[in-house]
Amino acid sequence: MSDTHPGLAAHPGHWPKALFTVALLFSIFQIITAAYHPVSTQVLRSGHVSFLLMLIFLSVPGRGQGQPWSPLAWLLALAGASTALYQWVFEADLIQRSGELTDADRIIGLLLIALVFEGARRVMGAALPLLCGLFLAYGLFGQYLPGDLAHRGYGLDQIVNQLSFGTEGLYGTPTYVSATYIFLFILFGSFLEQAGMIKLFTDFALGLFGHRLGGPAKVSVFSSALMGTITGSGVANVVTTGQFTIPLMKRFGYSPAFAGGVEATASMGSQIMPPVMGAVAFIMAETLNVPYIEVAKAALIPALLYFGSVFWMVHLEARRAGLEGLPKDQCPDPWAAVRERAYLLIPLVVLVGLLFSGRTPLFSGTVGLALTAIVILGSALILPIPAFGLRLAFWIGLGILCGGFFPLGITVIFGVIAVLIAGCAFVRGGRETLRLCLYALVEGARHAVPVGIACALVGVIIGIVTLTGIATTFAGYILDLGKSSLFLSLVLTMLTCLVLGMGIPTIPNYIITSSIAAPALLELGVPLLVSHMFVFYFGILADLTPPVALACFAAAPIAGESGLKISVWAVRIAIAGFVVPFIAVYSPALMLQGDSALAVVYVVGKAILAIGLWGAASIGCLREPLSGWERLLAFGAGAALIMALPVTDELGFGLALLVIGLHTWRIRTIKARSA
Repeated sequence: MSDTHPGLAAHPGHWPKALFTVALLFSIFQIITAAYHPVSTQVLRSGHVSFLLMLIFLSVPGRGQGQPWSPLAWLLALAGASTALYQWVFEADLIQRSGELTDADRIIGLLLIALVFEGARRVMGAALPLLCGLFLAYGLFGQYLPGDLAHRGYGLDQIVNQLSFGTEGLYGTPTYVSATYIFLFILFGSFLEQAGMIKLFTDFALGLFGHRLGGPAKVSVFSSALMGTITGSGVANVVTTGQFTIPLMKRFGYSPAFAGGVEATASMGSQIMPPVMGAVAFIMAETLNVPYIEVAKAALIPALLYFGSVFWMVHLEARRAGLEGLPKDQCPDPWAAVRERAYLLIPLVVLVGLLFSGRTPLFSGTVGLALTAIVILGSALILPIPAFGLRLAFWIGLGILCGGFFPLGITVIFGVIAVLIAGCAFVRGGRETLRLCLYALVEGARHAVPVGIACALVGVIIGIVTLTGIATTFAGYILDLGKSSLFLSLVLTMLTCLVLGMGIPTIPNYIITSSIAAPALLELGVPLLVSHMFVFYFGILADLTPPVALACFAAAPIAGESGLKISVWAVRIAIAGFVVPFIAVYSPALMLQGDSALAVVYVVGKAILAIGLWGAASIGCLREPLSGWERLLAFGAGAALIMALPVTDELGFGLALLVIGLHTWRIRTIKARSA
């Protein structure tokens, strides 16, 4: 699935007015409910899903591309809206008769299920709806299965009540997270993108690394890592930064497959890069009932290792192929780029500060989004002030003011926005700024569609698993296997994530495997947060793994190469992504799970060495090209450092010294002879 369906791919300025209005109202609804909480959580969730359905049916045809047939589109869109209206109007009655459905309840419930399935099929294809359909069929007919798979049997009313009413089905935790945290952070990234944050990140990365060995590819890695701090969307990263970095890499000698693989690998890392990680991180925090900052802290070191390893692979490939960087005079001044757009960083700094101060993601996202709007609108009013220091001080002070550290903080924020909107209407360039903000609101709604509909549909799986208890059966199989080997249980979980990821996005992949495998891994002694992160990582890596490799196929048209060839390179480049989760399971200190700083330092050093050796073995180069036996020795040293068996660390360090020493001695001997 691409980040958006072709029906939503056009610039918002070219959308039909009705579609534009629905998307705008969607964003406004989400902002108001996040800031003031005027409705119950059930109405919030149902309203979120109904807006998603309206956007989908008004923009995405049932088959092919183009625009949907208008009468049917409006009929389905209004049917989607009616499901939320029903939940709102009859909210008290639904609570009082919970579990006892009337005919009207049954009709609305079945209508909601059908619309969510169809909406997901239009946006994401048939794979996830088919998988969820199997779970639905299991709920209805599972009593006829043999052995442990059979359940006691449930009627249609019980299934409809479980999925369409309450908070354990379509309106479950993923939908709640989508309707709160995820949507706000998507809007946050959308505003920053519209304001020019992509150009800031790209210019900064190009200025720092463009002139170095393998510079164009290093620019791709660094800019994607920076983009990940605001978007949290891998495919979105590919199609934004990739438009610049992939042609640049090709122009300087990288093969199309390697260029596409670098961009896909770096972009997928955006979902594990704090502070704004992918949507799964918010769902994980809500599921585990831990502060979001704990998830971000656990992800920080693995994310740095991931991007560091990709950077290392790029460096080694450039050294092997003799690829130089750009002439330095063709690279922009990175610090000039920062000075020019430094005000865009203030909302990001405030957001991170609020998260680390213990504020909730919902509050932090609301303040960060509002401050971004204030910065964009205010820039149109104060640009004539020449002193950058005065402007920066003004925005920092305003950021503190908007931090909400007083009872009416949110109200003051929106009051400031209203004043700035009024001011922009009368200032030269102000109307263009207002239009930019409108487009950002609409773009945010557009980007929320694939994430939101996946969160809603995967509620079918959550509802059926909760109702039938099937997760306990699968967990028992993993536990039986793990009694003989934890490593085999981890490999089985990894393969499950990769196989599921061939047909479904990261969010449902994580929810399915975490609900089944994570409790089993906990029983085997793996800390709960680490087990969930293990599943999360391999759900992401599924988008790089052949034969489907979604991120690689998104990069294919830009690179002018087949997605399969790009995915083969992506797996080689992302080798650390396959290694780090296993290291974290055997050494949880890698995810800051423990009190010993020394243990963290030790495991990080060991991981860096292992990743470095595996990278050299994969590319076939260290200081110079490696011989075949050197590559095997490097691979063995890296593998020994990863294993948590007696003396394997000592063996790994010994082999590492041996391969590095022999390689250095061989290179010096060759150079001495040639001299």
